[in-house]
Amino acid sequence: MTEQPDINPNTFHLISHNLCPYVQRAVIVLSEKAIPHERTYIDLGNKPDWFKALSPLGRVPVLQYGDAVVFESQVIAEYLDEITPGSLHPAAPLEKARHRSWIEFGSETLNAIGSFYSANDAESFEEKRRALRAKFERIEREVEGPHFAGEDFHMIDGVWGTIFRYIDTFEDIGDFQLTDGLTKIATWRRQLTARLSVVNATPEGYPARLQAFLRRRNSYLTSLMSAACTE
Repeated sequence: MTEQPDINPNTFHLISHNLCPYVQRAVIVLSEKAIPHERTYIDLGNKPDWFKALSPLGRVPVLQYGDAVVFESQVIAEYLDEITPGSLHPAAPLEKARHRSWIEFGSETLNAIGSFYSANDAESFEEKRRALRAKFERIEREVEGPHFAGEDFHMIDGVWGTIFRYIDTFEDIGDFQLTDGLTKIATWRRQLTARLSVVNATPEGYPARLQAFLRRRNSYLTSLMSAACTE
């Protein structure tokens, strides 16, 4: 049994996984709001008992402060935003609600990404590719540029920064035309690629870890990666 690491009870402790995009959402808010914290990465394939005791859903991220535990990424992000000066949401209630709606659409896009890289054969892969492409085409119509809602960085930008990180890796594997021709998304991606909070939301070695994860999927994408290595 692995014991929970010794942490300062007066500091936020974020329990994480080194590939999880939902963890990255919380890390981006912590960074943008300059909130001191400690971070522990766990193996979700071999969850330590102390983590199981803390997390009712068995998922990361989990935010711990003393004896208090908060779970689910967007709940954590909203809490951190509320307890610090300023806000990563727009001030107008309707616009804030609209941003939160498109954050949820971001979660659905992550589900579509999972279906894309897990597809077992060429036919299914193409179906999932088209479905994922449709997600980007849909949000393209909502983007003002250069960020989602103009010049200012908002919480929604951090969420989509974690999504675009997958596209960076997919483009290293092949030309899947997931965002080709979507000019607002192209500008948005460039903005987020340069944002330090987004860049630093993953631990060192993330791209190689993600590629290794995709190779282990035994999916159609895995076969494309293997074929590229032999060419």
